[in-house]
Amino acid sequence: MYQELRVFSGNAHPELAKDVCGYLETPLGQCEVFKFSNENIFVRFCENIRARDVFLVQPIVSPVNDRLMELFVMIDAAKRASAGRITAVVPYYAYGRSDKKDQPRVPITARLVANFLETAGADRLLTVDLHAGQIQGFFNIPVDELTALYIISRYFKEKNIANLTVVATDVGDAKRARNVAGRLDAPLAIVEKRRLGNDQRAEVVNIIGEVKSKNVLIVDDEVDTGSTMVATMEILRQHGAVDIYVCCTHPVLSGPAIQRIEQAPIKEMVVTDSIPLPVEKRLPNITVLSLAPLLGEAIRRIHTGHSVGELFQ
Repeated sequence: MYQELRVFSGNAHPELAKDVCGYLETPLGQCEVFKFSNENIFVRFCENIRARDVFLVQPIVSPVNDRLMELFVMIDAAKRASAGRITAVVPYYAYGRSDKKDQPRVPITARLVANFLETAGADRLLTVDLHAGQIQGFFNIPVDELTALYIISRYFKEKNIANLTVVATDVGDAKRARNVAGRLDAPLAIVEKRRLGNDQRAEVVNIIGEVKSKNVLIVDDEVDTGSTMVATMEILRQHGAVDIYVCCTHPVLSGPAIQRIEQAPIKEMVVTDSIPLPVEKRLPNITVLSLAPLLGEAIRRIHTGHSVGELFQ
């Protein structure tokens, strides 16, 4: 058993780290993480972490490569400070879409990031709703993948929306959407789409299932530019859907996403705080659910040697 648990945060999402510590009833660890004028990143732990069970909270968010490098340097600093065990807590795992060679002469960057984390010295990864489940297999260290779908499902169950159908944005997301549909006791519909090159555009070609005169809940793991979401809503409207709700774990909301959400017929969009959402992106119809209790309980279980999987049974 490792000595006391210590939680530290990089610059990616200190608010989430503080909320996790609030759940655990432990103070947030003190460390310095900053960039010199030459853009080199510096990290220093301001307290003794020798033999401690160290958890580093750092979602890989914008600016993505800076946050990644911060995490690598934090892991290295903790390793050199003789931490007992180092767990990288990465609620949002960027580069997750690059999980396979789907074109000639392209990288598998999700695997590369996994290699970097291991080389830096991480002993374990704690993450939430990976874009593709096989990313767990890119690691040679233990990976605990949590899901926010239970939190999101509970929220919509309490809303008790009548005549609801759950919609998967593509065939690959059908399992995720089916799990939500099962918890809401609602039917499932699946949108067929195809990606157009690398410019993040998607073309919807068909919809499998009945949405006419139905309220619909679109389920996705992340919303980036919002192009897929808009294309999905257009075909749902064409097929007679009434009120449209959207939910996702990771609100990346890059580029024109906020403008698209403002112009789209979305009754409500429900997301989590896996990614910090600045004030200018908090539209009136966006609801943010906290992951802190989920992450905090997972950290407690990892530290005490109890099952993380039991959280979802």
